[in-house]
Amino acid sequence: MELFSLPSLFLLFTLFVFYIFKFVCKRRNQRNCFMLHYECYKGMDERKLDTETCAKVVQRNKNLGLEEYRFLLRTMASSGIGEETYGPINVLEGREDSPTLRDAHSEMDEIIFDTLDKLFQKTKGLVSPSDIDILVVNVSLFAPSPSLTSRVINRYKMREDIRSFNLSGLGCSASVISIDIVQRIFETRENAIALVVSTETMGPHWYCGRDRSMMLSNCLFRAGGSSVLLTNAARFKNRALMKLVTVVRAHVGADDEAYSCCIQMEDGDGHPGFLLTKHLKKAAGRALTKNLQVLLPRVLPIKELIRYAIVRAVKRRITRKREPGSSGIGLNLKTGLQHFCIHPGGRAIIEGVGKSLGLTEFDIEPARMALHRFGNTSSGGLWYVLGYMEAKNRLKKGHKILMMSMGAGFESNNCVWEVLKDLGDKNVWEDSIDRYPELSNIPNPFVEKYDWINDDTMSFLRVD
Repeated sequence: MELFSLPSLFLLFTLFVFYIFKFVCKRRNQRNCFMLHYECYKGMDERKLDTETCAKVVQRNKNLGLEEYRFLLRTMASSGIGEETYGPINVLEGREDSPTLRDAHSEMDEIIFDTLDKLFQKTKGLVSPSDIDILVVNVSLFAPSPSLTSRVINRYKMREDIRSFNLSGLGCSASVISIDIVQRIFETRENAIALVVSTETMGPHWYCGRDRSMMLSNCLFRAGGSSVLLTNAARFKNRALMKLVTVVRAHVGADDEAYSCCIQMEDGDGHPGFLLTKHLKKAAGRALTKNLQVLLPRVLPIKELIRYAIVRAVKRRITRKREPGSSGIGLNLKTGLQHFCIHPGGRAIIEGVGKSLGLTEFDIEPARMALHRFGNTSSGGLWYVLGYMEAKNRLKKGHKILMMSMGAGFESNNCVWEVLKDLGDKNVWEDSIDRYPELSNIPNPFVEKYDWINDDTMSFLRVD
């Protein structure tokens, strides 16, 4: 009897260990989030907003006076925007004051379908539209019915059991929010494939008034977007570009100033637009700080965290000289992170984040160049920055990338990716990567051509 019971107990123990091991492996695989591919939108040459085209758009606005022209000149000259960004078709055709629903749909179709067509073409044989289990589309200022997710599902004839999410109102940080949603679904569904589409509709929301705080959006925002393919299936690990390490979200919208610093509204004359207030910088700094307080302990080595704690305790009130690579609070981010993917929201945002984190010019170069070449493309902007890093052959196996995004609300949503192989695809930067960063150092042509507006002797004139 004893001889029979011992083998039985051993068998039961073996089965128990096997199922525990299988459960642990299953949970670990479900928590994986691999990036298989990403695509960014690049418009046709006729969609470019160069100096001449921008000047024509500005001159069509009869609500502007000389002081508004001077303000726009200063803003454009210091914006960090180059000559090759892309604009919406209705603005280029001179219909910015009378956009139609068809204009909005057309703009979205061009960006979304262009990136998805290229993505499915480059992953042909690996993934097809019918393989997609989860679809997330984020467009802040356009929420039609049927939804944009339904439009994508119809175009590519996706499965009936697909889980789709259509996000709006989340601003420039919506792409990271979408990734967070996908990761959470992955935890409850194994061997799933997800698609995240991030873009914004500019044409119907071009501001035609004279409020300076609302004119800023016309100077910064441009047409663009991205599509990203994700999976938690272990069989795709060897084909994946990167693996998601962590996602952290912070929301400071309970504060009235933070909530209203970046908001869609009408001006005093009834012109709809997007208001950017002086409180934006403060709200961004607060949200980013809240976010990094949670994120950095997850990705920096224990040794660096202990060093920081000791230094802060001993020299809390002593001002120390800041060294490149060390943040203002004394943490050396380079001990756990190699690259910094900053949202290209504007030159002031990029330089402000870089300064507060103690980053070098090399670190913020990708964001500055993405802003110069493509402008602020809202939630899709981070992927142009990532594309620059890859096109410059900076991304090597084992490197970690901190993606930092900020958006209306006010929110700071960040994530960290680990590079799984050396990357070097030229992507949307193929025809321009060799000209950067040198091209960004050329003086803004707006200054050279329109600096006469600043002449005080012209103050009695109205520019038509």
